Amino acid sequence: MRRGVVNCVANMIDTPSQLPRTLWIGLLLVLVMLCLTYALSLMEFNRLHHLPTPPVLGSVADFALVNENGRTVTLADLSNHVWVADIIFTRCPGSCPVMSQSMKSLQAALPPASGVKLVTLTTDPEFDTPPVLKKYAERFGADSNRWEFLTGAKLAIAELAVNSLKLSAVPVKPEDRQNPADLFVHSTTFVVVDRRARLRAVFETQGDGVDWTNVQPRIVTLASLLEHER
Repeated sequence: MRRGVVNCVANMIDTPSQLPRTLWIGLLLVLVMLCLTYALSLMEFNRLHHLPTPPVLGSVADFALVNENGRTVTLADLSNHVWVADIIFTRCPGSCPVMSQSMKSLQAALPPASGVKLVTLTTDPEFDTPPVLKKYAERFGADSNRWEFLTGAKLAIAELAVNSLKLSAVPVKPEDRQNPADLFVHSTTFVVVDRRARLRAVFETQGDGVDWTNVQPRIVTLASLLEHER
């Protein structure tokens, strides 16, 4: 690596002897940094292209739901994007805020130039209307260009969540509820969909032995791999 950087610098500059010493030292440092950046980028490119290709776990069927801004969102709106999805409900007192905080952390970890999208479904559409979801999105600092919150008809949500994304959400019977907000038992997983609307990975975000600080880099790496997949 050191030899490559030295050669890179040597090829890029032939320092005139009459330049002030501080100027050519500054130029040399800048060129070293550029060469190091190039080398690191090349290493990352090679690393991504030598990772095993994740299997296809299923296909995502078309859907029509409404986001927090009241706009209809379909599968076509996510076409040619890698996306990460989960399911929550805004009245959830336990796992949902933790999941949304993790999604917020993932949003911050994705490179600004990345086209990866984040999608959060609600399992409580009767309460989670677009205005409610918008307020919830603001609570977690969601970038509306990156992260959408979807609601709609129960059947449409179930078709996408359960049949396509392999997420689960089961209502809790009134007699089994421990508090008024104990409405659903649902997945705490994040799922990754590729640019061809195929489910490629499922990541658990909570529970015994699960450390989000280890899970997040794996999602970011996989998303980058899938963005470059042909």
